[in-house]
Amino acid sequence: MSTRHLPVLLAFSSCFASWSQSPAAESAFGKRPNIILVITDDQGYYDLSCHGNPHLSTPNLDELSTQSLRFTRFQVSPTCAPTRSAIMSGRAPFYVGVTHTIKERERMKLGVPTLPEMLRDAGYATAISGKWHLGDEDRYRPDKRGFDEVFIHGAGGIGQSYEGSCGDAPGNKYFDPYILHNNRFVKTEGFCTDIFFNQAMEWIESKKGKQPFFAYISTNAPHAPYVAPEAKKKKFLDAGFNRDTAGFYGMIENIDDNMGRLMTKLAEWGIEDDTLLIFMTDNGPAATAYNGDHKGRKGSVDEWGTRVSCFWRWPGVLEPGTDVDRIANHYDLLPTFAAIVGGQPKQQDQLHGVSLVPLLKDPETSWEDRLRFFHKGRWARGRAEQSRSNGFAVRNQRFRLVGRDTLYDMQQDPSQKKNVVADHPEIAQQMNTAYDQWFDGALPNMVNENADLTGQNTFHQMFWDQFGKDAPTEAQ
Repeated sequence: MSTRHLPVLLAFSSCFASWSQSPAAESAFGKRPNIILVITDDQGYYDLSCHGNPHLSTPNLDELSTQSLRFTRFQVSPTCAPTRSAIMSGRAPFYVGVTHTIKERERMKLGVPTLPEMLRDAGYATAISGKWHLGDEDRYRPDKRGFDEVFIHGAGGIGQSYEGSCGDAPGNKYFDPYILHNNRFVKTEGFCTDIFFNQAMEWIESKKGKQPFFAYISTNAPHAPYVAPEAKKKKFLDAGFNRDTAGFYGMIENIDDNMGRLMTKLAEWGIEDDTLLIFMTDNGPAATAYNGDHKGRKGSVDEWGTRVSCFWRWPGVLEPGTDVDRIANHYDLLPTFAAIVGGQPKQQDQLHGVSLVPLLKDPETSWEDRLRFFHKGRWARGRAEQSRSNGFAVRNQRFRLVGRDTLYDMQQDPSQKKNVVADHPEIAQQMNTAYDQWFDGALPNMVNENADLTGQNTFHQMFWDQFGKDAPTEAQ
């Protein structure tokens, strides 16, 4: 087992890197695609019919899977804001200050260079539609982190509101929500997922053929509350599922419809072959009637709390129907995109991710094993050090250590039935030691742990500034 990458993880406690402004280097594939990254919220690996879910019908995502190179062991964080911070920064979430999903600890620390900044500097137009969840205050919002076009709800979900700055527009619902569009609220009509895809597709159509673009479509569905269009819930209610499960599954089938619309439009616009389309989810399932025979869900550091679907389609470039069984991570996206578009990050040794281009080109290529570290976070205020050993896992290609003394052989036992720590005590010891080094390096980067929670919900204040505090309930 190699720990060669530990210095990369541990060397920096303050991240103020900047991206090169020089012209883009040569693309790893000789051409630069448009990039569309779709990420859904709380949808588990088995929440697709192509992965064996007997209740769902997701024909469009199933078709995308057949057209894609698939990372079958793709790893993310146990909850949503940490996963998003890793995608945006190329670094482990705790190293950019994200240890929770609320209480200011969802804010990605300032000064961290981001994925859209790198792409913008490489000549890309950039847009986000949907969920940001890395800080609602002005200086943390996506327009300050590299996105040209911003169409988002606040907090971690539509209608949410918490202590401090984290929250959405007051009274927002999944139907007809107010959405912050380039720092002005707009009243929308329809179901939230349809709205986010509509906005993204309208923006893509305005950019196609003019300059390469990056569209980040980040749905709040199928996150709770489990609200879906009635037509999507009906078959599940008729089948005897409770309303929450019917809503959860209904939202997923609605996501599938929207993916079908997007794929159809890319073909109609004639840009399908020029576009890298990626679909993934942010953590394990929050509510599901089916999880195979496997252990883990949202908030868990077991395998199926962090292993998610990840499909990459680029016609004519990536081999469709190909499975990559090497473990890859959310923080690998940034360096991979940099290699694909010719972006040139400075201080690259602060990144925890590596480019996946060799695996995209040849899934059977030799690939150095790496250790991955997971922690559920979400500890009480000021309890980071005391929570070090509570809710963590370490993963390499073969083994998963869960806590200090539970080791699973994931190749032989993917359902985590048998603790093999007695058979491999040296592996457990090495993983524990590496984890402690990693956590030591993370601690000084946890800059939000003692943040003041007395501030005003930012989206509430912006809403009132725009419409007045006496705005009628139906305007909220």
